[in-house]
Amino acid sequence: MKQQSTKPDTLGYALNDSPAGLLAWILEKFWKWSDGGLLPYSKDFLITNACLYWLTGNVSSSLRIYYEAANTGDITDILRKQYCKVPTGVAVFPKEIAKVPKNWVCSLYNLQHWTVFDRGGHFAAKEEPELLAKDVQDFFGNTKVFGRVAF
Repeated sequence: MKQQSTKPDTLGYALNDSPAGLLAWILEKFWKWSDGGLLPYSKDFLITNACLYWLTGNVSSSLRIYYEAANTGDITDILRKQYCKVPTGVAVFPKEIAKVPKNWVCSLYNLQHWTVFDRGGHFAAKEEPELLAKDVQDFFGNTKVFGRVAF
């Protein structure tokens, strides 16, 4: 994450200039940030993902969030003043690139659901779709938090 958190625009120009370079970059991220390498991903999925960035020329905007997160300064005071009262659920996957302590989440959000998984990574929705879908259903199905849903 060092490159995208320091010089996202330079990296973006380079990746937008070379479809082979962009594909290599994306493959490396899926391999490195996933729990299990490239196994859960088909060639069609990986090429389609690269095409979404290549054909739209939007890889730079996807890199900006890493720069903004790394260069905002100490945002702890700002976040503490903006406590989120909305019921919040967190799914924690072991190969996620950003790990946040539960006590930090509790100090900033109305944490109602916290699940730690034994597998999955940054791309958990693709890697472990059944696990994630069940967890989302469990969170929103909590009648103590959300009440009963009438159909």
